[in-house]
Amino acid sequence: MKIAVLGGDGFVGWPTSLHLSDAGHEIHILDNLSRRWIDTELGVQSLTPMDSIQERTRIWHAETGRRIHFHLIDLAKDYELLKGWLSKHRPDAIIHFAEQRAAPYSMKSDRHKNYTVSNNVNATHNLLNALVELDLDAHLVHLGTMGVYGYSTVGAAIPEGYLPVGIETADGRTVSQEILYPSNPGSIYHMTKCLDQQLFQFYAKNDGLRITDLHQGIVWGTHTEQTRRHTQLINRFDYDGDYGTVLNRFLIQAAIGYPLTVHGTGGQTRAFIHIQDSVRCIEIALNNPPARGGRVEIFNQMTETHRVRDLAEMIAKMTGSRIAWLPNPRKEAPENELVVKNEKFLGLGLEPTTLGEGLLGEIVDVAKKYAYRVDRSRVPAVSAWTRDIAAKVEHDPEGVRLKSVS
Repeated sequence: MKIAVLGGDGFVGWPTSLHLSDAGHEIHILDNLSRRWIDTELGVQSLTPMDSIQERTRIWHAETGRRIHFHLIDLAKDYELLKGWLSKHRPDAIIHFAEQRAAPYSMKSDRHKNYTVSNNVNATHNLLNALVELDLDAHLVHLGTMGVYGYSTVGAAIPEGYLPVGIETADGRTVSQEILYPSNPGSIYHMTKCLDQQLFQFYAKNDGLRITDLHQGIVWGTHTEQTRRHTQLINRFDYDGDYGTVLNRFLIQAAIGYPLTVHGTGGQTRAFIHIQDSVRCIEIALNNPPARGGRVEIFNQMTETHRVRDLAEMIAKMTGSRIAWLPNPRKEAPENELVVKNEKFLGLGLEPTTLGEGLLGEIVDVAKKYAYRVDRSRVPAVSAWTRDIAAKVEHDPEGVRLKSVS
């Protein structure tokens, strides 16, 4: 297949591009490289040294003989350029990663909220609009988030996207209807993913677009089979308080002798998936497209759930680290359960990679190798959801005074 990977320079986009290229597909990365500019804005860099996208693709070609094509396009701003590219290349499938992905970054300020909404929603709608105008029957696979469901405890497993409900009619009968599982976003970033869902439902119903929406858990890990092939193919590794995911952050903190930062009670239960499983799931979704005119296909892309404090205690035991209990910058319940159905991917052959000391130790080894690149002042998470919370988030666990984020 000819596959367009939108946002293919990113944390999940890059290993996905390599994985699908290795499988024999023709890969085109469309990216505005905004994630690299955000690194500059935040004054932080990936723990792992990253070459330019041009050098990365050159190394891949030298190692494998396969080409990955790069196109500098801003999906949110350059509609005509995007439309022209799609018209010329007419890909068989499109993988949409081209959204600002960090909840803390989306809550930093009014400017960051506006940017996240403008970038994410416009990118998605520009893409859908162009597909309709060009009558392009490409299967669209979108990387969403488990966060669209929220993290409240309802006492039942979260289904894969849709919920059967009974509705009482005016004459007293009960009729059955299937609806999208009620969304409950916890940040501006998560809200944009909820808006994506509504856009997908409309364009699938109104224009017959074939769309798969992947509600992904928190990604952990560094390597995939393809990124191991050359040091310059290594994936990015975020450790800062805005972009670093919780398990990867714990592991880098352990590697540099920094206390493991648990916010609030640590009773937040989250869904997780290893980066290798993430790219496998995307390939499985590509190979199982919905029918044209059918409903949006929704998968819960996760393999296991854990409480944050349990993860911290596991890493502390493994590495001898101490845990620092800090105020929670997020506006969320201190404790929650999370039971999630993920039978679709399992039924299609996914064999999950679960947490184990071997893989965790591998990440610690990577973190230790590049520990000299860590800016310890960027480790604390200080982007607060509300002004009253911001006033409480002023110290890191090492006693360094932080600038107020209110």
